[in-house]
Amino acid sequence: GYACVGRVKEIGKKVGREWKNRLVFSFQPHTSHFFSKTDFLYPIPQSVSPENACFLPNMETAVNLVQDGAPILGERVLVLGQGVIGLLTASLLNEFPLENLTVVDSIERRRNALDIENQKSNVKSIAPNDLQPSTFDLVFELTGSPTALNTAIEHTAFSGRIVIGSWYGQKRAEIDLGGAFHRSRIRLVSSQVSTIPPELSGRWDKSRRFEVAWQALKRIQPQKWVTHRFSLNDAVKAYQLLDEHPQETIQIMFTYS
Repeated sequence: GYACVGRVKEIGKKVGREWKNRLVFSFQPHTSHFFSKTDFLYPIPQSVSPENACFLPNMETAVNLVQDGAPILGERVLVLGQGVIGLLTASLLNEFPLENLTVVDSIERRRNALDIENQKSNVKSIAPNDLQPSTFDLVFELTGSPTALNTAIEHTAFSGRIVIGSWYGQKRAEIDLGGAFHRSRIRLVSSQVSTIPPELSGRWDKSRRFEVAWQALKRIQPQKWVTHRFSLNDAVKAYQLLDEHPQETIQIMFTYS
């Protein structure tokens, strides 16, 4: 609940008048109004719609994931999980000259959301049970389920790498780090958006990564994945929908007007 887009309605005496009525993004809780220093407001480019701007944190996460994965020309890439983070990551990967890109999700609506018809012909979207024995150079684990790590390991080629972008929290699972994992020299990469990857930190900072994310939002237009909109007064209904009928949703937004 930290992605908030709105317009600056009032300004303090020491704030420049250019801020008045400016459309901004801010990391805030679900709320219709809030006070903030300008340091915590991000002006939204005119070419980015308010709904697309709501995806800024998720897009920054996807950018970070792709940077950590560092895909190489001609690689075979697998993305496990097609929630919003998975969809954004797959959309960015689709811009690379890969040999092929395979995306996997158990929910049909998410599998179809990538809009394969408008993607390159080397993109394949499948259900987990349809994932054939094969190996990939690079695998992204974005399901949120730690058991999916076993699937990732099973389908990673010799000396391949697995980027773990899922937040597992208190979830526990048995992970097979035996023969195949050990012999294959598979590398596990922990990816977290709160910091810049150490190998990039000499040249990259949050501002530069934000700019890349803004540009990606212009190209990908993720507002097409907003399946439901609720007023804040109906927040309970929104969370019930997510909890009880996740197959019906991709992205839910709260509206305040």
